[in-house]
Amino acid sequence: ADREAAMKFEALDWQKLQSPVRNLGLVIVIASLLVWFTGSREMLIQEALIKQESELRQARSRYQDSGAEKEAIIKYLPPYQQLIEQGFVGEERRIEWIDELRTINQQYKLFGINYSIGTQENYIPPFQHNAGNFILHRSVMQFDSALLHEGDLLTILDALHGKRFAPFMVRECEITRIGSAISNKFLPNLNLHCELDWLTLTEPLQAGGKP
Repeated sequence: ADREAAMKFEALDWQKLQSPVRNLGLVIVIASLLVWFTGSREMLIQEALIKQESELRQARSRYQDSGAEKEAIIKYLPPYQQLIEQGFVGEERRIEWIDELRTINQQYKLFGINYSIGTQENYIPPFQHNAGNFILHRSVMQFDSALLHEGDLLTILDALHGKRFAPFMVRECEITRIGSAISNKFLPNLNLHCELDWLTLTEPLQAGGKP
C-alpha cells in the first residue's frame, strides 16, 4: 500500500512539475538565443566599428595627402607655370625658335642663317634624369651660316639661350674656313654647321598622341 501511495505521489508530483520544467526549458532556450544574438550583435558592432575606424584612417590619410598636395602646388606652381611660358612644358614652339634665328641674323648683321627642324621624337638622354610621369622629347634643329669669325657662333648660341626658350643641347658644331687664311672684315671667312637638340616635356595625357 505504501508503494502504491509513493507511485501515485510521484506521478502527481511529475504532473505538477511538467509545466515548470517546460517553462524552465523555454527560459533556457530563450536565454541561449539571447546570448547568441547578443554575441552576434556585438560581433557586428565590432566589425562596423573596425570598418568605420578604417574609413576614418583613410579619410584622414586623404586629408593629409590633400594638404601635402596643396602645399606642393603652392610651392611648385609658379616655377611650373614659368616652364610652361618658356615652352619647356607643353607643345613645342618651333615657330618661335625660327623667328628668333631670323632676329639674331638681323640684330647681329650676320650673313644669313639657313635652318631645318626634324620631327619631334621621344628622347632618352645619355645622362641620368628623373622626369616623373612626364615624357621627354627632342627636336633636332640644323642650321648653317656664314660667319665673319668664330665669335659669331657664341653670339648665336648666347642669344638663343638668353631668350629663355625651352632648353637645348648642342649636339655638334663644325666650322670650316672659306678661301685663304687671310681674314676679311667685310666678307664671310667661315662656314658654320650646327645641330641642336631642343628639349620639351609633355604631360602623360598629352603624350599619348606623340610619335
